[in-house]
Amino acid sequence: MTATTEITSYKTAIPGLLVFNVSKIEDQRGYFQEKYQKEKLVKAGLPDSFTVVQNSVSYNKEIGVTRGLHAEPWDKYISVVSGEVFAAYVDLREGPSFGKVVTVNIDSSKTVFLPKGVANSFQTLTPNTYYLYSVNSHWKPDNYDQYCFVNLNDPDLNIEWPIPLDKAILSDRDKQHPTLKEIKPLN
Repeated sequence: MTATTEITSYKTAIPGLLVFNVSKIEDQRGYFQEKYQKEKLVKAGLPDSFTVVQNSVSYNKEIGVTRGLHAEPWDKYISVVSGEVFAAYVDLREGPSFGKVVTVNIDSSKTVFLPKGVANSFQTLTPNTYYLYSVNSHWKPDNYDQYCFVNLNDPDLNIEWPIPLDKAILSDRDKQHPTLKEIKPLN
């Protein structure tokens, strides 16, 4: 019998946000893993309607690189190929879960399905981290006005970053995002 990757999931406090545990097949050479296997993921809870049209990689050289919080007009399937991140997600959709925060550490054995309207952020816990996200809509610069952003350091979110943000590596743009109180929930 040949070993195969096993995928299980659990729901989170944010509706539609799923975390998957993805096993590896290891031997003396390293490991093999089905990072995205649609049939197994759907059985574990991934929406069958999710169809990948683009993969993007964020390479992060240093520990403490922090990106986000960004909600784009598409769903995402997120994984880490190498390294580990602390991820924070915030529901920016209109409704009772608006402003709800979920955090999770992601390494090569864990993946996340992020529904449209939930903001994504992460902080690297290891150097040379490769963060892969697969989306169901193509990135286009003219869609930027459909994005929603919230400040990583918003005291109302109270995200406990492993590396304090004053010691982290952030873009100037991410430092300037509005607070949760200043944004309009997404429909």
